[in-house]
Amino acid sequence: MSLKVVVTGKIPTAGLETLLAAGLAPIAWDKDQPMTRAELLVAVKGAEILITLLTEKVDAELLDAAGSQLRAVCNVAVGYNNIDVAACSTRNVRVTNTPGVLTDATADIAFGLILMVTRRLGEGERVIRSNDPWQWGMHYMLGSGIQNRQLGVIGMGAIGIATARRAKVFGMKVAYYSRSKIDDKIATELGAKQMSFEELLATSDVVSVHCPSNDSTHHLIGAEQFRLMKKSAFLINTARGPIVNEQELVDALKAGEIAGAGLDVFEFEPKVNSGLLNLENVVLIPHLGSATAETRAAMATLAANNAVAIASSQAPLTPVN
Repeated sequence: MSLKVVVTGKIPTAGLETLLAAGLAPIAWDKDQPMTRAELLVAVKGAEILITLLTEKVDAELLDAAGSQLRAVCNVAVGYNNIDVAACSTRNVRVTNTPGVLTDATADIAFGLILMVTRRLGEGERVIRSNDPWQWGMHYMLGSGIQNRQLGVIGMGAIGIATARRAKVFGMKVAYYSRSKIDDKIATELGAKQMSFEELLATSDVVSVHCPSNDSTHHLIGAEQFRLMKKSAFLINTARGPIVNEQELVDALKAGEIAGAGLDVFEFEPKVNSGLLNLENVVLIPHLGSATAETRAAMATLAANNAVAIASSQAPLTPVN
């Protein structure tokens, strides 16, 4: 195939090999640091298929820079809030994502954050690394147990369900708020109870965010929602930063309106609200949800397979529009 395929960020070799095996010769960015916006607008010129990362903003400006021959944008992520899907659809540009292959990796991170923040593991590690004196004691650095506590899942898609499965194994009860009811078999397996948004916030001991980031979920959780939560409750976010009002989270944590938070994503990523950095009851990690070698290779391969399908005038495996 002689299509011009541009890979706008450095991806695992597995993805490039998939393209090459199909006869596509991608023009691939091979540096660890992302392109600047100016570099990106130049790089996409004349492309027929783009393979993009969540760090690249695919908007009208970029689509115009690429040109009218552009056929597809294949995002190497399950989320696609970096892409103006409506603008793509107007231009008859297909958009694809990579659901499924990162479900377990992200659920592992979500549950890891639950354990870290409830048992104060991050705080405890900082004590050791600081080399400050410490001594075991009956009341030293007590955390909160999660057995028989309620996990409230916001967005009961694949990752939310996988997180709930982990919670059940650890003895937690499961409640969820979602646009639709989950399959009865899964609900029975998990003992999951569907609740209204307000009821879930008011009754959950841990609230874990797994919904997509879009206009309807922007700042879904802010000051009003923190006031509804238990003072002993914890917030976990492995979805997207803008779903939570980060400054209002800082204010709620400082005021003791909730007990703590575990965050893998941030509202203005990679920038982190400085107010979070000085709080001991917060665990902060740098967007590691899908960060296993196996998962990232699978994501790149799925994106590449979507590109191959579109190049062959076949239906993509995981279409968005």
